[in-house]
Amino acid sequence: MLSYSNWSVLTASFVVVTYLALSGVALCSVLYLVGAKWRLQVGQLGVSLYSLFPLAFVLLVILLIGGEHTFPWIGHVSHGENVHMPGWYTLPLLAAREVIGMLTIMFVWRTFIKRQAVMDRSEEDRAKFHHVACWVPFFTVLYATMVAWDFEMTLKPSWHSAIYGMQNLVSNFGMFLSFLVIWIYVLNTRDRLVKRVDEFIYNYMAQMMLAFTLLWMYTFFAQYLTIWYGNLGDERDRIDAMQNGDFSVLWWSMIALKFVIPFVSLCFPVTRHSPKATVAVAAGIIVGTLLERFVWIAGVNGTGSIPVLWGGLVSIGVIMVGYQLVRSTMVRNQLIKG
Repeated sequence: MLSYSNWSVLTASFVVVTYLALSGVALCSVLYLVGAKWRLQVGQLGVSLYSLFPLAFVLLVILLIGGEHTFPWIGHVSHGENVHMPGWYTLPLLAAREVIGMLTIMFVWRTFIKRQAVMDRSEEDRAKFHHVACWVPFFTVLYATMVAWDFEMTLKPSWHSAIYGMQNLVSNFGMFLSFLVIWIYVLNTRDRLVKRVDEFIYNYMAQMMLAFTLLWMYTFFAQYLTIWYGNLGDERDRIDAMQNGDFSVLWWSMIALKFVIPFVSLCFPVTRHSPKATVAVAAGIIVGTLLERFVWIAGVNGTGSIPVLWGGLVSIGVIMVGYQLVRSTMVRNQLIKG
């Protein structure tokens, strides 16, 4: 039987894959709504990540079957206690809303992709696409908040943060931007794209990465300061356990990789105009986010082991399956050569 630390790797993998699948269409929608013409450079690549949803759904089913291995509060929570967990927070209802939520997102995202493909056909088609695009940010925030609460925040029933959903969304979207930068760089340098992405896109993406780095630090510190200043045991215990417990090295590495290095690097134009430097920073943000997801999930009580071997095997398996899904979509849509 896998320990909770080992099982947490599956949960973290689910969250990461889900956000990658979610964020591609979300980025395209936002760029369209604000009138950014460079969305045409990255739009088709972004929506290709929709193909990761089947993998995310399989991981979701595994986690729901895992029961108390995924959600340590199952069987140990009395809803009559003074905890921030409502009475409807049971596994059947959690499973129902998560499955319905993902299927709903898949439907809306698929509709967006179809409408985007024919938006220039007529004014009516453009109006229909605009209508769907307006709903995408709303569904993104709603669904991302639900995932953050169900799979991270409420793992410790007595712990609550009003800003955690937003912090989680900002953090994972920053990871997606970093992934997109590396993805574009690899495809460009290997000359795999049918239509090469222009060099100026790296600067645009680097600026967005800097913005989300600052926004992540703002939401992180706003939450941290409130918990520290209030000094409430139920809330402070979890933070203290993560930063001082068995995963303290991962915690402080996450701070360095997600804030210190990106901020010090990307605040200078020379870094933002260098694709290689931008890619290096992006790689650090991705690693930092992976550490963040694992620590928040596995470090509920601050105790546990770092599952290097198991984590590596799961990561390789998820990457291989995800790669094949996305590659097949890109070949079918004639985005890459061969």
